[in-house]
Amino acid sequence: MLCDALVVGAGVVGLATACALARAGRQVVVIEAETAPLQHASSRNSEVVHAGLYYEPGSLKARACLQGRAALLALCERTGVRVHHCGKFVLAASADELPALSQLAARAAANGVELHERDGAAIAALEPEVRCVAGLWSPRSAIVDSHGLGRALLRALQDAGGSVVYGCRFERAEPGAAGLRVWAGGDEVVARTLVLAGGVATPRLLASIAGARCRFTLPHRLARGHYFALAGGPRFRHLLYPLPEPGGLGIHVTLDLEGNVRLGPDVEWIDACDRGGALALDYRVDESRADAFVRSVVRWVPSLRAEHLRPAYAGIRAKLVGPGEPAHDFVIADHREHGIDGVVALLGIESPGLTACLALGAAAADAAGA
Repeated sequence: MLCDALVVGAGVVGLATACALARAGRQVVVIEAETAPLQHASSRNSEVVHAGLYYEPGSLKARACLQGRAALLALCERTGVRVHHCGKFVLAASADELPALSQLAARAAANGVELHERDGAAIAALEPEVRCVAGLWSPRSAIVDSHGLGRALLRALQDAGGSVVYGCRFERAEPGAAGLRVWAGGDEVVARTLVLAGGVATPRLLASIAGARCRFTLPHRLARGHYFALAGGPRFRHLLYPLPEPGGLGIHVTLDLEGNVRLGPDVEWIDACDRGGALALDYRVDESRADAFVRSVVRWVPSLRAEHLRPAYAGIRAKLVGPGEPAHDFVIADHREHGIDGVVALLGIESPGLTACLALGAAAADAAGA
C-alpha cells in the first residue's frame, strides 16, 4: 500500500498537522492506536487558551503560542467551538514572590503579551476568596472545549480529503528505495512522508525507525499531573495561577465551560512503563495527594479545605528534561536532527500545546516539505 503522508497520532497536534498537509495538496492518512481521537494529553489538561506570557522570547513555544492562539480562536469562531474568555490572574501570595512576579511581567512584555498589574485589594474585589499581595491580570487567557476543537479539526481534515484510521498502532519503520516502509496495525505501508505526533510516545516511535539518531529518543521523562474537582467550598470566576514552579505552571484554579472548578495539575515525575512493546500510561488519581493540593493553594485561598476536593482525572506530560533541569523548548525534528529523510517528529509537546496546535501543525507540515 502506498501513502503520500502518514501522520501518527490523532491528538490536536497530529490532526492540525494532517490538516495543514492536506490543505497543501498532500494525500494524508492519520493512524491512531486508540479507538477515538484526543484520548491522552489533548484532553487531559486544563483546556486553557494561553496568552503566551511564560515562554522564552523568540522560542518556538513563544512563537507557536502567540500564532496558535490567534489561529485557534479564529477556527473556534468559524466552527462554533465553545470558548470562554474568562481571563487569568497570576498571583504573588507573599512579598517575597514580588520579584518573580516582576520577572514574569517583563517576559510577557518581551513577548508582546497584554498584562495589567493589580494589587491584592483589587483582586479580592473580583475574587473574594483570594488573598494575595499583588498579581498580574491576563485578559487574553481563556478556556476552550478541547473535544469540540478535536471534532472541528476532524471535519477540516475530512473536508480536505484526509482520513483517520483508529485502532492502528505504529510498530516500526525503515528507509526504503520508494520511501519509508512503515509497519502499523499488522500491515505494511510505504509513505513518502512520516510525521510522528504521538505525544509522550513520540521518542519511542522515533527510536523504532531503523537508523534514526536523535538525542531526544530515550530515556523517557514523564510527568503526571493530577486534577481535583471542588465540591462545595470556594467558588471562582477567573483562572487563578500561582507563580510557575519547576516542571510546570503550579497548581492552579481552572474552570470548565459549565462553571465547575478544578485544581491542578501538580507534578509527579514517573518512569515509563512498557506493555507489550507500547508505552503504558497510568491515569489513576492518587487521592492521597489532596493534602498537598490544599497546602499549596491555601496560601492564597485560605478557605480551602481537604473535604472540598474530589478526584477528577490525571494527565501525563511529555518532557525533554528531568527534575531540576531547566525548561526545554518544543522540538520539531527533521532529518538534520535524526538523519532520516521524510520523517518529522514533534517532541516535548506539552503546555501550551493545545493553544499552539495549529501553529505547530503548520510548522511540522513545512518541515515535511508541504
